[in-house]
Amino acid sequence: MEFGFTTAAYVVAAVLFILSLGGLSGQESAKRAVWYGIVGMAIAVLATLIGPGAGLWWLSIILIAAGGVVGYQLATRVEMTQMPELVAIMHSLVGLAAVFVGFNADIMINFISDIYAQNGQVLGAVGPDGYTAIGLPKEVHDGLSSFGQLVAKKSSVEISILRVELALGIWIGAVTFTGSVVAYGKLSGNSSLLPFKIDTAAKKLPGGHILNAAAAALSVLFLVMYLSGAGSWTLILLAILALFIGYHLIMGIGGADMPVVVSMLNSYSGWAAAAIGFSLGNDLLIVVGALVGSSGAILSYIMCKAMNRSFVSVILGGFGGSSGPQAAVEGEQIAIDADGVASALNEADSIIIVPGYGMAVAQAQQAVSEMTKKLRAAGKEVRFAIHPVAGRLPGHMNVLLAEAKVPYDIVLEMDEINEDFPSTDVVIVIGSNDIVNPAAQDDPNSPIAGMPVLEVWKAKQVFVSKRGQGTGYSGIENPLFYKDNTRMFYGDAKASVDSLLPKLD
Repeated sequence: MEFGFTTAAYVVAAVLFILSLGGLSGQESAKRAVWYGIVGMAIAVLATLIGPGAGLWWLSIILIAAGGVVGYQLATRVEMTQMPELVAIMHSLVGLAAVFVGFNADIMINFISDIYAQNGQVLGAVGPDGYTAIGLPKEVHDGLSSFGQLVAKKSSVEISILRVELALGIWIGAVTFTGSVVAYGKLSGNSSLLPFKIDTAAKKLPGGHILNAAAAALSVLFLVMYLSGAGSWTLILLAILALFIGYHLIMGIGGADMPVVVSMLNSYSGWAAAAIGFSLGNDLLIVVGALVGSSGAILSYIMCKAMNRSFVSVILGGFGGSSGPQAAVEGEQIAIDADGVASALNEADSIIIVPGYGMAVAQAQQAVSEMTKKLRAAGKEVRFAIHPVAGRLPGHMNVLLAEAKVPYDIVLEMDEINEDFPSTDVVIVIGSNDIVNPAAQDDPNSPIAGMPVLEVWKAKQVFVSKRGQGTGYSGIENPLFYKDNTRMFYGDAKASVDSLLPKLD
């Protein structure tokens, strides 16, 4: 009865997770999709707590309560600008859980094997009929945990499969753990969790890819040795090598590719969860892990395509530098004040706003929303252009604009709006750099050469709201800022937009 209830609950939870994932593809359905996920997870946790193998209730309740408190604190304190690094550090916890579960499974296999040996039996041996596994005395069997009882019934083939699953779970989990910690450090800069700062530049140890390849080859060797019965020490060395690979891979990826890295680590964490599910015999973990793993991989591919990156090259740390000397930028940046920008907006008929990470940092989305309302009330056509990798996570800008109650129908993706810039009177770029950089098309030696960008320079006038004359997150100079039809609107994005509001007709 308990097993049947748990299975049914897991099926319901899996369906809700699928609905949640599908609903997140649209802004209108995203809020409902989040609730699908919340309800699905609540059902899954409840079914697990009261299902087969339930026990240690007080410890489970304490851990759930502690996790709930930590989650609530993070949800209420973390700003939207910090969401990418929060996602990265959460991925590290999934990876670490996979490592712990894998080692626990290995310890349990060794423990059960010793019990069998004390009773003159061999774990995985079969009975006289050639099929039924030899069992343990009832009092010994009943004293085991539910996972231990599951292991005790496995045949030699099933034990071998379990060893493969736990080894893969440890390897993927360890790569995910250190990779996610490094990604967190690169995204957060002066981190409050790490005792050191991680530079956003792509950095590798001497030997670069050769070190990664050697570590991967040794990992395969230790996996074979472990499966051949060499002992658990091979599993420990396998984990150490995986920890190094995760660290070195992500350190070798530059800041411009960090959005892809976060998505890729999301995929890794999903496969790590699926490996945990196989090890524990938990169908729901397998389903959820596969959903997260596959969706993360697909999203990473889509983002790489949007950035004209090779997916394999990015995950191997192959980007972050140029292939030759970059083209020199000539001219000077010409500044403009709020009166000049407001005058141009009042005279314009069509306006496109390009939001970026700078808008998120300044928390200017509410001010931008108010400006949009005033301009539309004056009969002007106002639209937003969203690049697939604007911000530091896919959908970052969409979430901020939805939070500020900007109508969904005027928020357009790059492919929908890029051809409209030549017929646009005014473009306002708020805190964006790489996604509006013409060097992607004009300079073959640029680190972002070939990357599809928003062609804002084709508009009649371009105003760039920016704190100062520095480069963007990836450290690449932007020729847009020096073009004849571009004016630099220096200052904090929120303060700059606020200064425009009373000047708009």
